[in-house]
Amino acid sequence: MSMRGLTVFIADLRNCRARELEEKRVNKELANIRSKFKDPQLSGRQKKKYVCKLLYMYILGWDVDFGHMEAVNLLSSPKYSEKQIGYLAVTLMISESNELVRLVVNSMRRDLEDHVEIHQCLALQAIANISAREMAEALSTDVMRLLTSGQTKSFVKKKAALCLLRLFRRHPDLIPMKEWSEKLLVGMEDFDLGVTLAITSLVLAVAQSHPEAIAGCVPRAISRMHKIVLEKSYPADYVYYKVPIPWLQVKFLRLLQYYPPPEDSTQRGRLMTIIQTIVKNSQDIPKNVQHNNAQNAILFEAINLAIHVDPQSDVVVQASALLGRFISSKETNIRYLGLETMAHLAGFAESVATVKKHQETIIASLKDKDISVRRRALDLLYSMCDTSNARVIVSELLQYLAVADYAIREEMVLKIAILTEKFATDFKWYVDVILQLVAIAGDNVSDEVWYRVVQIVTNNEDLQEYAARTVLTALKSPTCHETALKVGGYILGEYGHLIANSAGCSPSEQFMALHSKFGMCATPTRALLLSTYLKFLNVFPEIRDQVVAVFKQYRFVLDVELQQRACEYLAIATQSSDELLQVTCEEMPPFPQRESALLSRLHSKTQDTEDKRTWQIGGADANKENLTAAAAAARRQSRRRSALETPQPSSQQQQQQDELLNLSDDVPAQQPQQQHQHPLAHQLHEQQAQDSAQAAKIAYARLVREPNGVLHEDANIQIGLKTEYHGALGRVAVFFGNKSTATISELTTEMVAGDGVRVTLLQPIAASVPPATQLHQMYNVECLAPTELHATLKISFSAQDHQSAGSWGTQQQQQQQRTHSTLELRVPIVPTKFLTPAPLSRNDFVARWTQIGGPPREAQIVAAAGTGLTDLDALRGVVEGLGASVLRDFEDAVVAAAVWNSTAAAGKVGCLMRIEYNVAQRMFRLTLRSTSEQVTAVLADQLREIVETL
Repeated sequence: MSMRGLTVFIADLRNCRARELEEKRVNKELANIRSKFKDPQLSGRQKKKYVCKLLYMYILGWDVDFGHMEAVNLLSSPKYSEKQIGYLAVTLMISESNELVRLVVNSMRRDLEDHVEIHQCLALQAIANISAREMAEALSTDVMRLLTSGQTKSFVKKKAALCLLRLFRRHPDLIPMKEWSEKLLVGMEDFDLGVTLAITSLVLAVAQSHPEAIAGCVPRAISRMHKIVLEKSYPADYVYYKVPIPWLQVKFLRLLQYYPPPEDSTQRGRLMTIIQTIVKNSQDIPKNVQHNNAQNAILFEAINLAIHVDPQSDVVVQASALLGRFISSKETNIRYLGLETMAHLAGFAESVATVKKHQETIIASLKDKDISVRRRALDLLYSMCDTSNARVIVSELLQYLAVADYAIREEMVLKIAILTEKFATDFKWYVDVILQLVAIAGDNVSDEVWYRVVQIVTNNEDLQEYAARTVLTALKSPTCHETALKVGGYILGEYGHLIANSAGCSPSEQFMALHSKFGMCATPTRALLLSTYLKFLNVFPEIRDQVVAVFKQYRFVLDVELQQRACEYLAIATQSSDELLQVTCEEMPPFPQRESALLSRLHSKTQDTEDKRTWQIGGADANKENLTAAAAAARRQSRRRSALETPQPSSQQQQQQDELLNLSDDVPAQQPQQQHQHPLAHQLHEQQAQDSAQAAKIAYARLVREPNGVLHEDANIQIGLKTEYHGALGRVAVFFGNKSTATISELTTEMVAGDGVRVTLLQPIAASVPPATQLHQMYNVECLAPTELHATLKISFSAQDHQSAGSWGTQQQQQQQRTHSTLELRVPIVPTKFLTPAPLSRNDFVARWTQIGGPPREAQIVAAAGTGLTDLDALRGVVEGLGASVLRDFEDAVVAAAVWNSTAAAGKVGCLMRIEYNVAQRMFRLTLRSTSEQVTAVLADQLREIVETL
């Protein structure tokens, strides 16, 4: 039934000739709707009509601050039209931080449990669009149930899979994909290809973050591709311009690139046959554009997979000829994909000779009309460069740099600088190229570029005189850029004396070349030049008067930095003795050898914005780590396969025990001791006790960072934890597993907690644990205060004595040889468990950081990091795992924000942290600020302990 009132209202707004008239009409309608909503007898149809009007006004940009409850009430309507408008209003008008989200969650759960498919679809669509954190936490299990239920219709399954994909991308920490992986893999074999496509999209996202958890997708993807490509087993409805379901084929081919090549010869053979068939079928170019696009989409992914499996295979050689044809295509998309795939080939091939054949075509692509193609051509030139063609490529890039788009200039400068340094056989050429870079694109030359020039000149004694002469010539140019002035100021200050006796290079001329540009540069550059002048004063006494005059002039400037430098340098220069001047102006020592900072800056500027890349731009050197990681993953997979193929005891008890020891893959299970004793058994037992204590420390440190794992393990018992925390509340499940062949008896447990936490036992445990059995008990945890926040688990039990029980004893004697054991284990209920993420922008973080201020609400700690901490990215992952929101805008440190939660008067406390890490020295500086002094102190100590034990 049409809503005539809504139609009239829309017509009235369209007829308004001025904004004032429209505002008057909107206010009138808002007042009318507000009065109507006060009527308790308002029917569902009328609510729907008025909510539609509010939605229309909201879409036009008018402020609508009421009607949300009426929209939520429409969700409970049994009529589809009313429920649909309710979901539309909720999706548009209610944000994920709105308090009404909880009411919406309850309505959505009812619709998900409903047997009406259209209601389920409305709920799934709204969940995916809003994707609030509370929705993901409360409804993800219901969505997964819909996806895996045999009663669910195919079109509902597709929506459920895409809804889970959206939730996983928004809140990966809340979606337990590792636990659901097996159910997802079953869905990849669904008879409905639409369902398979949706689930494969979800599997593809999971594989990028948890590849090992869902590794079973590889044989399924190969099997399904074999049916589609070779057996031609697919419904006719899924043929797109003579190409069978190209979207699914592309996803399968891309998914296989996240895993090492199959070691099984049968699987590997099937995969190579699939790729060969795809390449062979693509030899002919279809006349139909859509057919051509679908075929090429599959072909390019197949070539990428072939490069991933074996870059030296015949298929790749055959495909490289096709790529040469593609990069010359008239179609922009084909050229783009051809250049990108060829860059992939250059990143893994042992020799780039096949790529070099097309060097002229690639260089010509730098002048393509499409900027995306120009970017890919730049990436390919960067990847294919080596000592034989470096000068040609760098020369072409320099020529193009003068007319290049400003959007790619900085990236081009970085790549030119990296290539010049990497493949320079003559460092004089390197200096010349960098100065050309500065002259052509000085505003786009980052500080890292000229820092690197200074490092190389300082570390190469044979280069210093040439560098000083070259920069002096550049400084005498009337159009010298400020970056060249920085380079010249540093190099002349250090090595100007090497050319002082040459024509045109006298001390006075060097000074004037620099000082003539002094008034036109920024404050940091002036400060650098003042330091250069002081160095001149040390080696060129004849220009003392000129230098001292500059120092005197800048004693009274407003800038504090320049004023301080001028005053200090003047004091040094006017001393009666030159001893302090000589000590201050000693020559800079060589810089330590380290990786160029240009590479890290380049990687930060070329982060992926789509599916995670399986390779890096930059040739074989940039992909060495990927190759090593792939080989290691293949070895791990081989070991797991060997372990699975090892014959196991057939007894049911042993199988139960294998299932029991599955709490953690990272903490190795101890093997049962041999029955026959050794003369040195006592020393061995002591050593095992020490190893057990060390393992307990490692296990505790791991559980501080992670939610699940093994807390204690010995020959008799395994104790593990599974935890879950939400704000100030948590739940801890303690698992007791009997590893021995005798019953564990007289088992008692007690959790003793500090004053800062309240622990409540929900589920007690039995007094005995049969062999190869696992029992558990449950605790509720509530955070009360930041101090005294700790807990200890006291355990007492009786078990068989493995030291005295031999194989010769009867069963009765072995039952009598039992010992009583007591354990006191620290339970990782620590302050960091009660953190929740607080996403902030860079500006908001800086503002709040400044607002909190320094001590006593700031804590600073400098300490040594653990040996497992390799770089800042690893540290960012640890901090995110603790429940903090990491700000990716900061490149030089780990910066994060979180809220610490408690149920006491303190409530929620905002926390900001910054961790700087020196990889070479393995030292870190932690700075933490919060609005509570106590929270600051305890969190800083806890974070220090975590980083130290990584």
